[in-house]
Amino acid sequence: MLFRSDCFWGVALLAEIPVLIRISLHPSAILNAGNLIKKKSLALTILLAYCTAPEEKDTIVECLETKPPPFGGTIFIDPDIITPDDPSAFVDLSFAGTGTRTMYDRRDGGAWRTLVPYLFGARFDDNLEIEIQVNPEFGSKEVAENIAQKFAPVIGRLTTQLRRDVETVWIHRGMEPFGGGNNNLLIHTDWSERHYERQGILEETFVHEAAHTSLDARHSQSAKWLQAQEADCHFISTYAEDYPLREDIAESYLPYLAVRYRSDRISVALKRQIEMTIPNRIEYFDAQNFSMYPILDK
Repeated sequence: MLFRSDCFWGVALLAEIPVLIRISLHPSAILNAGNLIKKKSLALTILLAYCTAPEEKDTIVECLETKPPPFGGTIFIDPDIITPDDPSAFVDLSFAGTGTRTMYDRRDGGAWRTLVPYLFGARFDDNLEIEIQVNPEFGSKEVAENIAQKFAPVIGRLTTQLRRDVETVWIHRGMEPFGGGNNNLLIHTDWSERHYERQGILEETFVHEAAHTSLDARHSQSAKWLQAQEADCHFISTYAEDYPLREDIAESYLPYLAVRYRSDRISVALKRQIEMTIPNRIEYFDAQNFSMYPILDK
């Protein structure tokens, strides 16, 4: 990993991990051992020049040791990062009839299905709107509306940034996990009840999935993100480590949100663990100036 420094050399400790710091000098400043003995004053002059001109050198820090990720997956780290008592940007829901839509369904190995779902327009007070498509298997407009009304306020607790690219929500029955991407949030209600809702992590799960939808395309392969990823030397979760391009943004964003905006709700030990594991990713997210409403006021 790369980072800059005014002037230092030797062995340093970074987050209690020994790393070798190698100073890269301009070729004109490289002296052999004999010249160093004969030309001490010249060598000292060159070294001082590099100490006073940090913008002209890069210090390369090589990760000599990496630690296993502290978590398996980050949606489980704390159930109170976002709660049902937090404000929601959701305003209202309107029934728009039924219509033909192509929806992804994870059941039976996953497939795109052409259905005629119940359609609802969800309106939010930051001028965003989402079409909620409820599988006709729920049987009636009234049942479908109750389902849409259940999830719309939860989605409204996500920040404007996380909802900005969400155009649709697909809702099916079934014991399958949620999904994100495709300008969409995918919900399977039986899995939600059995797992996310029972563990109190429904909002945290939506943060992860909405990060796929609204952050991945812009950030997951950006040069500065990849530099931050490399500079940290570690991943926040095994899931992120196993799928660094696909999952690292989504796995890192919820811990970032917890540290920066919900630090009063997590333990000191958890906060420190996150900050020590992904400091450069946190700095990257800081630099994006994301819209954090309704977590923060407009």
